[in-house]
Amino acid sequence: MNTTILTITGSDGTGGSGVQADIRLIHELGGRAASVITSITVQNTLGIQEFHDLPASVVRQQVEAIINDLQPQIVKIGLLRRTDVVEMLAEVLRKYQPRQIIYAPVLTSTKGEQLVSATVYESIKRLLLPLCTIVLRPSDLPAGPRHHGDANQLASALAYYLSLGETQRDAMLHAQTYLKALPADYAEGNSRSEELYNQFLMAVEHYFNCYADVAFYAEQLNVSARYLGQVTRRINGRSPKAIIDERIMNEITSLLTSTNRPLKDIAQRLGFSSQAHLSRFFKKHKGQSPTEFQHKNK
Repeated sequence: MNTTILTITGSDGTGGSGVQADIRLIHELGGRAASVITSITVQNTLGIQEFHDLPASVVRQQVEAIINDLQPQIVKIGLLRRTDVVEMLAEVLRKYQPRQIIYAPVLTSTKGEQLVSATVYESIKRLLLPLCTIVLRPSDLPAGPRHHGDANQLASALAYYLSLGETQRDAMLHAQTYLKALPADYAEGNSRSEELYNQFLMAVEHYFNCYADVAFYAEQLNVSARYLGQVTRRINGRSPKAIIDERIMNEITSLLTSTNRPLKDIAQRLGFSSQAHLSRFFKKHKGQSPTEFQHKNK
């Protein structure tokens, strides 16, 4: 008969990794999962924006509440970002001595983000690894392309098969087989970034002569300015403001070189508060005044 599996790790709001993915996969296999959160992440399919690492006292309260009540014999550990949390966990696990302790190192994200400092990892190696019955290695993952949450899925499946009383060898083989059978996009969120980026470009084309404020475009697209910035930087490598300003600059240079419109009219046409405002904007981007540019390019 299987037993409760306790997962101790960070959150992932996309559900592709972290505590949410652990609970999902363990339940899909038919197991019973309990959880302790070590770090609340602010993230989406574009990556992690912020960490809110919980102090050891809060993590301890979670761990002891689960251990005292559910008595899990299988413990899976993932993201640990604080030395005091590592020290506390080592103390609690030495005292409680669950049958299996699996550590799935979470040091970098699939996007290359550094998640754990060298100091914290030194504490993990010194205090936690000696207590673990299994430490996952990259070679434990089945061969093939890596996807978001791969190691997380393998460790969760391994925990499940161990909870059935299987040997470590058999549990690992079953977990690897299960991982191979999962769809490649099992843990991938349905990002709208490409579609949103194209909508942003269309909005800029439509409104650039009236609005240069990123907040305006974010409101039109019904997203936060921060998320819009994440999308444009991922796809284009530039901020929304840089893209908007470039479109405005292209229009100014086109009007300066192809028409005889007075600078005051161009400023009014493109939504600048004054001719001086346009001149300051132009010089900031071109390093010369509109008049100087016009003389050189006509």
